[in-house]
Amino acid sequence: MENLFDLQGKVAIVTGASRGIGQAIAERLAEAGAKVVISSRKQEGLEPVAASIRANGSDALPVAAHNGDKAALNALVEQAVAAYGRVDILVNNAATNPHFGTLLEAEDSMWQKTLEVNLMGNVWLTQAVVKVMRANGSGGKIINVASVNGLRPGRMQGIYSITKAAVINLTQTLAMELGAEGIQVNAIAPGLVQTKFARAIWDNEVILNEVMARTPAGRIGQPDDIAGIALYLASPASNFATGQVFVVDGGATIPMI
Repeated sequence: MENLFDLQGKVAIVTGASRGIGQAIAERLAEAGAKVVISSRKQEGLEPVAASIRANGSDALPVAAHNGDKAALNALVEQAVAAYGRVDILVNNAATNPHFGTLLEAEDSMWQKTLEVNLMGNVWLTQAVVKVMRANGSGGKIINVASVNGLRPGRMQGIYSITKAAVINLTQTLAMELGAEGIQVNAIAPGLVQTKFARAIWDNEVILNEVMARTPAGRIGQPDDIAGIALYLASPASNFATGQVFVVDGGATIPMI
């Protein structure tokens, strides 16, 4: 019987993989048999992650690339193809949130940076990867890491929330456009996860208490809580799922009176 979660022979690109959710996803995909190309802004952050994956018997290629730099993202895909000959899985996880404050007080530069990294970087990388998937002729999996803030805005996180709402719509549009080619496109919407990226939220006692009060699970998430759904979406188990948003938030977005 086929193992629905077997990724042997597959090649995955995971952005924002030097720590947190991206690192956890890369590690789980590698455990399932995928060769992983891991990316983030700085090479020195990627090297220990790649070394750990290799020490566990899997193949990893660390490639530094800024998610807001189209040329760097094209080069990332070129290096992946040069090393492994194909790309089957893309995890658009890299993101930024430079503005913590009210929406209307944000400088234009904050809007520009957040839109470039969180939205356009995903578009540019997907464009490059889809060309490779089409050339391979064997379909593929694209996983966009959105956020529950894309479903309802997060306090003091307006620009970030807007970009994540755009990522959700990007996911649905790409799923509609690529479905006939055997390319599934889905999004993960994590709730609050204990990562360095989200530290401004979980380290703020007032906001943390608000989140905990509406979270039935009674805790905030850990990176590996998100990696499991990513493995499902990267694997044959999800071949009939596309254009969907998978919320992983401990129940925080359940409507409660």
